[in-house]
This record gives sequence, C-alpha cells and structure tokens, in this order.
Amino acid sequence: MKNILKILLVAFPVGSAFASSHREAPLIANDPLADNTDLYAFKSPNDPNSITIIANYVPLQVPHGGPNYYSFGQDIRYEIHIDNDASTAGDDIVYRFTFMQANQDPTTFFNIRLGQQNLKTTYNMERSMDGGATFAAVITGGEVPPPNIGPRSIESPVGLDKPSYQSIVDDAIRTTTMSEKVFCGTADDPFFVDLGGIFDLGDAPRQNGGTSQDALKCLNVSSIALQIPVTLLQKDGQAVTAADNILDGDYVIGVWASASRKKTRTLNPTGGGYADSDQWVQVSRLGMPLTNEAIIPVGRKDFWNSLTPYQELAETTLDQYFYNPELALYMDDAAFGSAVPAFAPLRVQKDSRPDLNGGTGFDFSNTHNGIQALAGTSTVAGTALDTYGSLLLPGNGKPRSVDLWPIFHTGVPNVAPYQLATGKGGDPFADGKPFINNFLPNGGDMLRLNMAVPATPRNSAAFSSLGLVEAMRLGLTNIQYNTTTDLEPIPNMDGFPNGRRLEDDVTRIELQAVAGAVLAAIGLYYDDYTPSILGPTFDVIATPDFAGVLGYSTGVEENDVAFVTTFPYVALPWRGTDNCLGRDIAYTQPAILPASSLGLTENTISAEQYGISAYPNPFSETVGFEYTLSKAATVDIKLYTVTGQLVGTVLKNANQGAGTHTPVYNSSMMEAGVYFAKIVITSADGRSSKLVKIIKTN
Repeated sequence: MKNILKILLVAFPVGSAFASSHREAPLIANDPLADNTDLYAFKSPNDPNSITIIANYVPLQVPHGGPNYYSFGQDIRYEIHIDNDASTAGDDIVYRFTFMQANQDPTTFFNIRLGQQNLKTTYNMERSMDGGATFAAVITGGEVPPPNIGPRSIESPVGLDKPSYQSIVDDAIRTTTMSEKVFCGTADDPFFVDLGGIFDLGDAPRQNGGTSQDALKCLNVSSIALQIPVTLLQKDGQAVTAADNILDGDYVIGVWASASRKKTRTLNPTGGGYADSDQWVQVSRLGMPLTNEAIIPVGRKDFWNSLTPYQELAETTLDQYFYNPELALYMDDAAFGSAVPAFAPLRVQKDSRPDLNGGTGFDFSNTHNGIQALAGTSTVAGTALDTYGSLLLPGNGKPRSVDLWPIFHTGVPNVAPYQLATGKGGDPFADGKPFINNFLPNGGDMLRLNMAVPATPRNSAAFSSLGLVEAMRLGLTNIQYNTTTDLEPIPNMDGFPNGRRLEDDVTRIELQAVAGAVLAAIGLYYDDYTPSILGPTFDVIATPDFAGVLGYSTGVEENDVAFVTTFPYVALPWRGTDNCLGRDIAYTQPAILPASSLGLTENTISAEQYGISAYPNPFSETVGFEYTLSKAATVDIKLYTVTGQLVGTVLKNANQGAGTHTPVYNSSMMEAGVYFAKIVITSADGRSSKLVKIIKTN
C-alpha cells in the first residue's frame, strides 16, 4: 500500500484486555473512549416486569470540553453480556453497539450551528440470543443526542432550535419489536465517591478538618441504557409472576460489559486518518464495581482485564486478593490500621464467638484461617459450606473465602449459612431468615441480580442507598421482620450486591463488606459480642464494633444531582455553560447550582423579612408561595431546574400592595424532580432575592 505506513499500535494476544472503571489500570487510561466506568443492573422502579441495565463509558468528561466534545468511539464494539443459565457455558445473550460519526458542516469550527451538527453520532444495535455465535440487527441509525453545549447551541434558532435538551433525550429513546427500550447518549456521571480522599491512602472520610467531596460532580459519561422485559432475560422465557417466590433461583442473571478494538491500526502519514484491521480484541471489561480498582493490586490489573469472567473463575492466582484483601490490612491494628484513621470504625472479626455456650473464636483477619477448621465436620453438614466446600473452604490462610470470594465470583445462595442470624438461636450454621439469592456459579466477576425480587420504591421512607446492608439490618433488628424466619420482602433486597441501583453507595457497602459486615449478619459476630437475655437476633447490632461498621461513611453518600424517575433514569448531562466545574462553590448534597448562577447576586436587603415559603413541599399538581410585604412592591417568581433552565413563571414583575400574598402555580406539566423557585421582590427599600428548593413528586 503506497504511502501508507503500517504501525502496530495494539498487538496483544486474542482475548487480552486493558483495564476499566475510571482510569484504574495503566493501559486503559490511555484509551478513554473504550474505558468502562460503571455498570448497573436493577429492577426497573416503575415497571416490575422489566430490568434496566446501564453501561457507562468514557470517564471524567468535562462538560465544556469543546470543540471536540466527548462521545462513543467509532472503531469500538461496546457489548453488554448476560448469563441466565448456569448449565450453559459462557454468555447467553449479548447486545452489541457500534457508533458512527458524520460531519454535517465542515465550514465551521463550532460543534452545532444553524441546525447542523459536527460529530453527529448514530449507532447500530445488534442482539445475540445464542451467546454471541450469531447476531441480528435490531436498530440501525439510532440517534445519539448531541453534547449539551449550551442554550444557544440547543434551544436558540442559531443552534438546533429545540424546546429543551430533555426533549432531545426523549426523542432519542427507541423501542424495539421485542419491547426493549434503548438510549445511548451523554449523562451526568451517576457514580459518587471522594476519589481524592480514597486514593490518598484511605483518607475517606477526610480527617483533620478536611471536607470529603464527590470527585465526579459536574462531570459526564457516555451511557448505554437498556430496559429489557424479564421474559426476554429469564432463561425459560417466564414472567416475574411465574416465579416460585421472590428469591427463585431460576430468575438470577449475571451481567458484565466490555469494549473491543481491532488488533491492528494502520496510520496514513500523508493524508491523516487511519484504518483498523485484524481480529477484535477486548480492551476493557466491568462487572462488580471497584473489583479492579480496590481489590486487584496495580501490578495485576491489566492481567485481570485480560480474562473474561468465565476464564477468571478458573484462574486461581487472583483468588488470593479476595481471600486476603489488602483493604483489610487497614482495618487491623496489628497491621496498618493505626495508619489509616479514617477506617477506624471498620474492624474485622479476629475472635468471633457466636455460640451462645462459648466455643472457639474464629479469626478472619488476613492470613488466618477463618472457619477453615470446620471443613468436612458435622457442624457445617448440609450447608453450602458442605456442598461447595472445595470453593468456600479451600484451605488454611484464606479467611475470606467464605464471604468476599463468593460475593464477587458466584453470587450467594439462599441456603445456610447465608441467611440472617434471625432465628438461628446462636448457631451461625443453622437455617435463618432468607434475604438473598443471586447464586449463579457460571463465570467470575459479574453483577448478579435476582429478577424476582421486587423493587423498593424510590420515594419510600424505607429506601436506602445501603442496599442489602440495610436489608440485613432490618431483618436483624426490625420487629416487622425479625420475629420470624419466613421469606418475606424486606426493603432494599433489590439493592447492591443483588444487582446495582443508581442510588447504591457501593464504595461504602464494599468497605463494610471487607470489614466483615456479612459475616456478622449471618451470625459470625464481632469480637465484642456477648449474648444477652434478648438473644443474638436483637442485640447483635448494639455492639460497638458492628454499630461502627454500619455507621461508617466515606463522607459522600449520594450523587451530585437527583436521578430521574423514568427511563433511562440517569440525570441529564451537565451543560458546558453551567457555572459548576472549576468554580469555588459551596455544594450541598445533592449538589445544586449556586444562587449566583440564577442571577441572585443583587440583594440589597434581607429576603428573610418577607417570610417567604413554598407549600406544599414536596408538591404534586400545584405549588403555592407565601410572603408578606410591608409596603407595595413588584414581585417576580420563576421556576428553574437544578441546571438553571427556566421551566415556569409564577409571577412576572407583578405590582402588589402591602399584606400577605399566596400565588399558586399549576405544575401539572412539570416532571417529577428537584427545582428552584427564584423570588425577587423590589420595593422602595431596595431589591431582594431568595432561592427556594422545591420538590415535584409523581
């Protein structure tokens, strides 16, 4: 090929991979377009007959990163893999996405101008129902919304002239002939964590007066979102209503995501551009959150990503990092615990004596034996520790083979000892109260979800971002659940690690798990546990050690903005003109644009003298405002989204006399979510403004 220089940029063996999840491994940090950041799989909160899967890519997107804004890569296969049958090898269902870009107006450097887009992105979606052997085209030319550049680019006549960015997102959602909903586009990054503190040798929550911060606030990701009927995902095509119970093992699926590139890239040294060729090579994968980020050490991260989940289960050299997790060393005063004060509430059992009559203490700290001595004994006969003894009790010096290893590699079955201590009478190996069954021993690291478990309503007072940790707490201590060993729906049984909801605080949950929370929940209590007349079911949570683990927080507990209540559930992407990233802003949780971004910088008198309030708040169909004027004034009340978009006008510079006023606004056209009312009062005394947070419910 004349004038073409072939350069082999990627020459890994077939099946090798980089790393994934927010730049956590060396190689993929140089290939962000192919970088998995997070994966979510959960029962759709407003549709009990469907499952939502969201795979995010391209980390740390700055909203104003023009003129070449972020999007999916053109030469990458993005895939979502689903395993629904342990009796078949490998994947059962695969969704494949490929993206294309077109330059509609090569005469401008702007990304959007006069209704034309440069880097206009579309996608094709294929589906395989035979584990990837064959694929069928499902969507061709699906629209990817343009980047949320700013109001002139999106809403104005010199841009796209659209009513709102939300309208573009709504128009981009496709529904297939098999009733799947599909969305591909940019979204606010739904992951929340103090990356700065965590990677500063575990300084989360920040110590010595430091303030924990969501490192991903105001940043975007590229999302592939699917809402899939349970009948399509369930191995026998059955609906949720056909499940034997809410923990029916036939409804467990495993989900993982990947990105692949061609093995060889050919660069053109004279005319620019390139061509990819040769075989497809997986360069990124992701299942459970934080596996490669916080469990696999840096020297093994790229190797971990060179394996599929099915290869990983047979690869035993990585098991040691789950048997003896590095993080546990910082929760042990005999190791490095004293050097990481932020983890002080997190301590692993070293002398667990759950038996009401005393007994031998179990040591689950690193390199010790946990309950290995019970292998093959009558104590564990008939339990999962007997049936799967070679996996769960593989030998001395592997203490966490009984909890951390199965959570990440097989899921957890609804058999003893993996039931709550409720009703066990002090014997952790007896039958107790069921609370989980996402057991699918085909493959390694995947999100495993039991689709029969009902979703906890997001507006329920019982909803918790602690997922199964909260479900186990309720099952142990709440009188509504802890007086029986019957299987019953406990709130948040649908939470991580039974799948993963957008709201789940996975960093906190995984640190609690490393600290032995699951062991304590099933009856292998902390060292300070002493049986009382109330019995272990009631008093286990009251011990300082267990209370410390459950009360631990990284300092960042929720996303920077609220999630939406309908598919695709992720929040709109941050706009490039938002006054957010890089500014000195005092954020609340969830983080909201400051008053200054809505023009509230002109106060000359205190707004508090007017007694401004909103009612009811939260509201549904109407929202009212009350304030008292001491003299005549003009009043202006406008409603804005959290990103500063005007959605309604209650009053527009209305002349009002002295007295109490109660204007009411019909909010029926507003979607559920968080808004702000900007109230400006101008009188002879001066001008005053106030911002009132209001919440619209369904």
